[in-house]
Amino acid sequence: MRRSEFSRSCALLLLVTWWAIAGAGVGMAQQTSDPQASDSETTSPMIPDSSPGDWPWWRGPNFDGSAEPQPQPPTQWSETENIAWRVPIAGRGHSSPVVLGDEVLLATADSDRKVQLVICIDAATGGKKWETIVHEGGLDTKNALAGNSKSSFASSTIASDSKHLYINFFNQDAAYTTALNRQGKIVWQRKITDYVMHQGYGSSPLLYGPLVIVSADNKGGGAVAGLNCDTGEIIWSRQRPAKPNYASPVVHHLDGRDQLILTGCDLVTSLNPLTGETWWEIEGATTECVSTTVTDGTHVYSSGGYPKNHIAAIVADGSGKIAWETSTRYYVPSMLIRDGFLYLTLDEGIAACVDADTGEEIWKKRLGGTFTSSPVLVGELVYASNEEGETFVFKASPEKFEQVAKNKLGESVFATPTICGGKIYTRVCKIENDRRQEYLVCISETD
Repeated sequence: MRRSEFSRSCALLLLVTWWAIAGAGVGMAQQTSDPQASDSETTSPMIPDSSPGDWPWWRGPNFDGSAEPQPQPPTQWSETENIAWRVPIAGRGHSSPVVLGDEVLLATADSDRKVQLVICIDAATGGKKWETIVHEGGLDTKNALAGNSKSSFASSTIASDSKHLYINFFNQDAAYTTALNRQGKIVWQRKITDYVMHQGYGSSPLLYGPLVIVSADNKGGGAVAGLNCDTGEIIWSRQRPAKPNYASPVVHHLDGRDQLILTGCDLVTSLNPLTGETWWEIEGATTECVSTTVTDGTHVYSSGGYPKNHIAAIVADGSGKIAWETSTRYYVPSMLIRDGFLYLTLDEGIAACVDADTGEEIWKKRLGGTFTSSPVLVGELVYASNEEGETFVFKASPEKFEQVAKNKLGESVFATPTICGGKIYTRVCKIENDRRQEYLVCISETD
């Protein structure tokens, strides 16, 4: 048997094995499903386990921006109050930190050194443990420089399992996925698709069973693909419309099966995450979406800001039914959902609460500033940071808007904070000596 045939046979055997496991997991999930299930109950059993206190990928363990309610992180801080440590980060990036045990990891792009890299930091002290250059050069092409000035060349957030770290970067006019081991050594690297730059690239990798799933929608015709976690071999790949789009893929357990949900390119798409087969697809989004969809167990929620402003609730059973839709502009930040209500921080600086079942706006309140990062839910509290470095803490309650605290740190924030183990890890920027300097800051109760 030739090597290529052997490789394909191994890939097929791998999928068949995991398909059997998935079937068992789906059956178990169906037995415990509830129409009023919390977001964690719609998390697939095929998602890798994470340890308590970890934040292993974009939007946290449940993919919905919700953190463990205990221990409770601080609600008050400043440049000097409740700061455990602060470490300078070379270059620029909108990648959120991930936390794995005693390590904090994040991606950055250093224009001075012309590199894109992954950095590992000691969670207790802020000391650098290692850094790995993933790409060198490849960012000075005409295509690369066509992006929005707000974007960065390190906007994807790392995903991790027990063996590897996975990161997406735009480089050499293409989208690449790279796997590193936990010591920072590159294990494999794979080109996913050519990439025509429009606003930027920031889709984060998603782990599912034996696969790391990645997407790269763009004007040249992008792709979504499932890669073998151990080898980087492309197990399946689907062509996407030739339209710009930025949302990250996510898997939710809905209608008795795991669904890989993609929003944008004027579509809401559901795929079988193991094979890439289409479960269903409808015209139910705008062209350019950024946010990662959440679910109430019945609907998935699409939002976007170009060319159409909209938020929509799509029934995730393949019926094609759109339960409700509004013309609200909710473009970049992702939503939160709690007890049947959506909590939003609109790009234009407004907090809002929306009935997830009907789309009715319950309340809204102007916070100020512009929001790019996504809010994080900790118990009954929402933490939301604007681009000006202000973090608002308010209650996730439909009764009324109630602000608990407002804090200022740094001069700008684009990356979504990570909250776990009673600590907040936030990426902030300050202007020092007429230069932009980023810091990773650990906020924690201090004596």
